[in-house]
Amino acid sequence: MKIYPIHSEIQKYLKKRGLMDKFDKQKRIFESNPFHPGLETELLEPKLFRFWSFRIDQKYWAIFIFRENGDVEIIDVNNHYQ
Repeated sequence: MKIYPIHSEIQKYLKKRGLMDKFDKQKRIFESNPFHPGLETELLEPKLFRFWSFRIDQKYWAIFIFRENGDVEIIDVNNHYQ
């Protein structure tokens, strides 16, 4: 499985909030096992859109999609509680 490079706006968001190291750590875990218990990977509602998320830390989550070839594209990072 390959994770596409994240968009520059997502990188800015992560850097502004001091999340790059946490994101990189979780991304490495995700690459070895997308359903590792520490990631709390879940299919978001409505399920028909096939948007998934994994935990970066207690507050922030990465939103992603599985491409048809099995690769992953991270499409957003957001504050889970906003």
